[in-house]
Amino acid sequence: MTQERMSAAEARAQLAPAAKPSKYRNKPVTVKGRRYASKKEAIYCEGLIQLEKAGKIGGLELQRRFQILGPKGELICVYVADAAFWDHEQDRFRVIDVKGVETDVFKIKRNLMRALNGIEIEVVR
Repeated sequence: MTQERMSAAEARAQLAPAAKPSKYRNKPVTVKGRRYASKKEAIYCEGLIQLEKAGKIGGLELQRRFQILGPKGELICVYVADAAFWDHEQDRFRVIDVKGVETDVFKIKRNLMRALNGIEIEVVR
């Protein structure tokens, strides 16, 4: 009676735990080569792309990074918005974040953006 040996990679694959779902149950989505953190974010941002093509908004930036600087110019943290653009109809700059759950870290960064950069983050649910 002979037993076949398995490779170390095969043994690890059999012993590995099942894939754990993401903390907030979002599933990353790719649409037209653009990666989004969730299906809800993908739908919203693709709608913004259509609005930009129609000329209702301008300067659309997806995954726009904002540096949050302290009073002496030191970097406190970086906030990454889902979308930032100029709204021609409302004649103002808008920063959007699509959220299912508002985390404590997000709440802190939203308050820092308002206090130090003078930018209000709009949350879309």
